[in-house]
Amino acid sequence: MNVDGTQIAKEIFAELKAAVAKDDTQYSLCAITCAPNFETQKYLELKKRRAEAVGIVLKVVELPADATTKDVVQCVEQVSQTAQGIVVQLPLPEQIDREQVLRAVPTHQDPDGFSYGEKRDRMLPPVVGAIDEISKRCEVEWKNKRVVVLGQGRLVGLPAARYARKRGARVRVYEKHTLDPRSLKTADIIISGIGQPHYITADLVQSGVVVFDAGTSEDGGVLVGDVHPNVATVAAVYTPVPGGIGPITIALLLRNLYDLVRQ
Repeated sequence: MNVDGTQIAKEIFAELKAAVAKDDTQYSLCAITCAPNFETQKYLELKKRRAEAVGIVLKVVELPADATTKDVVQCVEQVSQTAQGIVVQLPLPEQIDREQVLRAVPTHQDPDGFSYGEKRDRMLPPVVGAIDEISKRCEVEWKNKRVVVLGQGRLVGLPAARYARKRGARVRVYEKHTLDPRSLKTADIIISGIGQPHYITADLVQSGVVVFDAGTSEDGGVLVGDVHPNVATVAAVYTPVPGGIGPITIALLLRNLYDLVRQ
């Protein structure tokens, strides 16, 4: 089954828009980016449109490619004085200490949920929230399932692995260079976020597998996922790129902001 993330997101957006319209609060979000690549630019444009559509103001602050860690941290501290939520758009240039920057974002202004796993898990990060939403709608069972997570990033791999373990799954986490392809063939659930165009193909997975494709990259000017579309022919659940997890994550990012402000 192909997951229609656009439709799921539309439903979440409708609920959020109605909730925002009920009070007089001006919800605001600031996204900080540094030398954004093709995928990041597209994602930020989409975030801004979706935020405006539900009544949330999203301001994008773009820092130069030669910005330092100190520059980004100071930017976070500055915008925290006015914005209700702060998004540090990853990836950041290599010279910037990502962890130091993320630690600078106050927990009560962090709709990305970067503290997930470090403190009480009261809010799911958007990608994990999307996986959870799809799992509920498609009745995906996690307990004792063999789960392979590709990537160990802060946005996808690490929080997704934690989520799967909390659901009772047996989890193995790989990077592209450490992956044993045989692990994919025996996986009941695959979560990928390595940003490698069409890296996973139908011949590498078993029939009936559940595939959450959270990886995006540019291929010939087109946004594509880690998973080749032919996997849909053998998967029980498959999230396409675009139109799968991506739209839902934006909806949940904005819903997280709303929840943080209301709390």
